Amino acid sequence: MIRERPSPNHEQRGTPPRIDMLVLHYTGMQNAEAALERLCDPRARVSAHYVIDESGLVWRLVPEARRAFHAGVSCWHGERDLNLPSIGIEIVNPGHEWGYRPFPEAQMAAVEAVCRDLLSRHPIPPFRVVGHSDIAPDRKTDPGELFDWARLARAGIGIWPAPGPHRNSAPVDPARAISGLAAIGYCVASADATSAITAFQRRFRPSRIDGALDDETAMRIAEVSAAYARSRGGLPRRRVRRALGGLRE
Repeated sequence: MIRERPSPNHEQRGTPPRIDMLVLHYTGMQNAEAALERLCDPRARVSAHYVIDESGLVWRLVPEARRAFHAGVSCWHGERDLNLPSIGIEIVNPGHEWGYRPFPEAQMAAVEAVCRDLLSRHPIPPFRVVGHSDIAPDRKTDPGELFDWARLARAGIGIWPAPGPHRNSAPVDPARAISGLAAIGYCVASADATSAITAFQRRFRPSRIDGALDDETAMRIAEVSAAYARSRGGLPRRRVRRALGGLRE
């Protein structure tokens, strides 16, 4: 069951409206009520479509047909006004500032259920299911390294290829790694490379989050970029060129 907690912080989407992206956040506040109060405060000018508590309780704050204010200054595949095409889900967790902790089973089950429902009703491709840190790597860390992206991918939500066996390889080619990050969607030109690498590690290699481009991180970038390329395989060629072109700004 979804509880209604209307926020005044929303506005019209574009014309015609487009919903083809899902952004996952953590609240980064001490409890659910504090987060809900802020997301519903007209002075704050922030909001999300849904909030999911640690107990699994789900609140709807903004109708899906409306634009919520959750992405902020962000970029993915060269696109910058990400509130326009996206649905934002805030997942209750104190975050790195207030005592970051694992996401409970009841909460993850609810996240999975809400995401699956959204994907059944909106044309959101797997490569446009992202975390806040993916689209704003220079300023955000959520939902963080403890979030179970692999679980969601097994349910058909987003992309998380299983890591292959580590092999000692030739020296790392930084240009190739950065190109791989761009192919995934990271706007490397909009943030320094270290921030983008750190965001990538936080999601796809959470055992090491230091922004260093070692051979294992480079190999993981190659694995993930290949998986994203396979996922985009059904897109019209013109749309792929348009998306990737924005990364060379």
